[in-house]
Amino acid sequence: MHGVDYYELLGVSPSASPAEIKSAYRALARAMHPDTGGTAGTFRLLQEAYETLNDPLRRAEYDRGDELDALEDEPAAGAGVTVTWNRASRTAFRSYQRERRRRWRFGEDPDFVPALPAIDTSHVLWWHSVDPHDRVRCLPRASLGHAPSLAVAGSFLLLLTPFLLGADPSPAVLALWLLMLAAAVFAAVHLLRNYLADARNDRAFLTGPGGEAVSGSTSAEPEDWGERLTAELLARYLTRLPGARIFHGLSLPGSVFVDVHHAVLCGNRLVLVDSKMWLPGHYSADADGELWRDNHRFRGGGSDLAEYVDAYRDLLPGLEVRGVLLVYPSRAGTITTGDVSAVEVPPMTPEDFVHDIGEWLADQPATVDRNAFTTLLDQVV
Repeated sequence: MHGVDYYELLGVSPSASPAEIKSAYRALARAMHPDTGGTAGTFRLLQEAYETLNDPLRRAEYDRGDELDALEDEPAAGAGVTVTWNRASRTAFRSYQRERRRRWRFGEDPDFVPALPAIDTSHVLWWHSVDPHDRVRCLPRASLGHAPSLAVAGSFLLLLTPFLLGADPSPAVLALWLLMLAAAVFAAVHLLRNYLADARNDRAFLTGPGGEAVSGSTSAEPEDWGERLTAELLARYLTRLPGARIFHGLSLPGSVFVDVHHAVLCGNRLVLVDSKMWLPGHYSADADGELWRDNHRFRGGGSDLAEYVDAYRDLLPGLEVRGVLLVYPSRAGTITTGDVSAVEVPPMTPEDFVHDIGEWLADQPATVDRNAFTTLLDQVV
């Protein structure tokens, strides 16, 4: 902690609603970003303030931490002497208390290090139907206009030329034949030029950024272990799809912060992924997006991913967009998830993700949408 009042930093009152906090955060983001004149320290502090106040449980812990202010200049219990809490000592003590509560929140084991499960690909339906060395194709193709129609019509008429000319063609018939020949040649040249230009564009795209299977990087913070596990999962399994393009750390349009942990583009389909480390148990979501754990409403965390899915659908209207919460255990134990067919943003285990989302993306396994790729690359923070 930095001894800074998060509410004061965001310019909101302690009773501010989540919407007011988010609005204030968005307004300050651009001004405090290092690229627009801010410093890395204040930028990180702003993000820390927002992440704390945007999470109901972390906000409650932060608010309880403010009660330590009442200890300043108060007698130490049973000591018989007065202990003065200066700013530095009070800040250090509050930081220790909050970090201790954060590490043990929801029963987390601070010494537990989750590992990515090994997935038996012999039972993954799409795995063996995909050739990882297949040639990658780019979409959209360059438009050829009416050239194909002209070429077909010209070729058809040329085939009739012997019948039109007869034994002794008149000047008019000969002129018509020459006109048809010129049209057919023009159409063929037009088709060839567009084809060669399109092929050059494809090569330039695939030898440049479009040829990179992974863009962006994951957080190096200790508490973001789940993000690194997901990055490993995507690299290990989804790169088998030759057209899959993986992005780490994306922002929403107009934002300068990481809003989406990961995204995978393949063909005309896009999946957004948030990584979560929660207690072992059985997780599901109802039709309203409410999370449940072991048949009880889950109070240990949440996600704004459904909102972000809508934002990316607006940004890329030609794509099918889905969202997934990838859940890893925060202590020793097993996580299972329920039916995901009727849920907008379902919680999923890594195994279910590889099976179900991999199958969904494998509809166009070797196709990259150039426009979508460029747009997503622009959103990588």
